[in-house]
Amino acid sequence: MLLSVVISVYNERENIRPLIDRINAALPGMDYEIVYVDDGSTDGTVKELKSIDDPRLVVVEFRKNYGQSLALMAGIDVARGEFIATMDGDLQNDPLDIPEMLAKVRDGDEWDLVVGERVNRKDGALLRKIPSRIANWIIRNLSGVHLRDYGCALKVFRAEIAKDMGIYGELHRFISVLASLEGARITQIPVRHHARQFGVSKYGLGRTFKVVSDLMLMLFFKKYMQKPMHLFAQSGLFLFAVGALINVYLLVLKIMGNDVWGRPLLILGLLLVLAGIQLITVGIIVEVLMRTYYESQDKRPYRIRTIKRGKGVVV
Repeated sequence: MLLSVVISVYNERENIRPLIDRINAALPGMDYEIVYVDDGSTDGTVKELKSIDDPRLVVVEFRKNYGQSLALMAGIDVARGEFIATMDGDLQNDPLDIPEMLAKVRDGDEWDLVVGERVNRKDGALLRKIPSRIANWIIRNLSGVHLRDYGCALKVFRAEIAKDMGIYGELHRFISVLASLEGARITQIPVRHHARQFGVSKYGLGRTFKVVSDLMLMLFFKKYMQKPMHLFAQSGLFLFAVGALINVYLLVLKIMGNDVWGRPLLILGLLLVLAGIQLITVGIIVEVLMRTYYESQDKRPYRIRTIKRGKGVVV
């Protein structure tokens, strides 16, 4: 199968049939499947999906609401296509953009992931556009993955890249960063964006703190996943050294006959020494966990794109 279109939905009953019709109209003559993952909907979304007689439709029903990240992970796991497209189920993404995105990934060996950019976004400025632009700027500068729009759900991957990503927690916002960690070559193209017609948006300002916390996790994955000791040990050694210098200074004062008991500087020195020891210890523990993570699953902390021997190429 060439393409799997993966869509995670939560309470989107009215959008189901129109979106399936648009996908079928946008992909004529193509060998594809439409994988819907229902994330514990309570409005009859599953009933609507199961009532549709379409041989291309695959319906994955969760027992309860697990969140968009795990819904996407389940859809990608079930997908059988050589390439995987993801999109929202609210009719704001346009399936007409999929063929162009698929062509960029499929033709040649230049790109592994094509991400959509909503250049004419049909959302409110105050609650959606402005916070999104701020978040995009922060992610772009901290992650090192230089895209203009990280929040667009419309993406097309090579299947091997999509299936190797671990989209845990709420990391669906950082799919491009996760793909970059797998060594994916990423590009972005402008795509259409439509205003929501049915239902209500599941996004709001309340997700801001979640984005910040997930971004911290992404930065750890990006820079220190394979060398966690460098993060914890450097910080720990610095704090330990500062604390030790303070304590040596106070010891000299004590030997010279000065009273150092009860000084705030003494408490600070002791705290820094203890904090340094603790960070170094955490670094050792995380280093052991990292090795267990790779070795217990027979994984390797690197990715090989191709191996060429003589005139042949082993993929």
